[in-house]
Amino acid sequence: MIIAVSPPDWLTDLLAGYTQVLSELFWFTVGFAVVYVVGHVVLVPSVTRVVRSRNRHNPTIETATTTYLRVLVIGFATLTGIITAGYGRVLSESAVIIAAITFALGIAGQQVFGSLISGLFLVADPDFNVGDWIEWPGGEGTIEAVDFRVTRVRTPDNETISVPNTELTANAITRPYGRDTYRITEQAYVAYYEDVERALMELQLIAADNESVLADPAPNARILELGENAITLQAEFWVENPANRDVRLLRSDFRRVVKRQFDEQDITLAPPSAQLLSGELAVTDLTGESPAAPGE
Repeated sequence: MIIAVSPPDWLTDLLAGYTQVLSELFWFTVGFAVVYVVGHVVLVPSVTRVVRSRNRHNPTIETATTTYLRVLVIGFATLTGIITAGYGRVLSESAVIIAAITFALGIAGQQVFGSLISGLFLVADPDFNVGDWIEWPGGEGTIEAVDFRVTRVRTPDNETISVPNTELTANAITRPYGRDTYRITEQAYVAYYEDVERALMELQLIAADNESVLADPAPNARILELGENAITLQAEFWVENPANRDVRLLRSDFRRVVKRQFDEQDITLAPPSAQLLSGELAVTDLTGESPAAPGE
């Protein structure tokens, strides 16, 4: 005789609950995965290719399109998973849930949405493009990409930093001297009694002899200021895109050559102090005799 033993009701309800949860999780994963894979394998590359073909000289739009499309794909995939799991009616009919989600997004996502809007403004700015050299109150460098929340910038130290988009839109951004060339200015201080014209010519020749300096526009030098203790001269010369040059090393090399050339040409840089003594000192013995030579 076989006696069938049925599980208790609480166990049956527990197993039924787990089965439902696993089923909903399974369908959520299926819905999310299908949309996510199709979006990243088909949609994002296809749209990116179209944008690239129509904006060959503006890589900023291409990188921004890729970033924002990926975010939209993730959001749509999540929504699809929720609907596939059977919670679509709850989202559409429950005003409490909608209000709670809206409130949570408004509080937690305020900074994220601010960065998103700032990023859109940066992408739409024709003077803000990938590959440009920019300066802002927090630093300087070459733009590498404009992402959903931050802009990636490569600094002169060859470091990549992530700058919040809101920081760039809230502050003044300077593109110093165009996209293809970069102007370097260097100052030198010479004494008032020196031949200023000769010093200006030397500065121009030093810049022109540097192989990294562009011939067009040609280097130039001018008097910047007649100071209290020295004359301030300024040399100006141009180099290629600073992304391909070590600007700090170039400045250092220029200063070294200036110091060496000025020493060779007997051009005195600004005196170390405001007072410069000159003249002769004579020593006379009160008896009228010449002072004894050392050792006598």
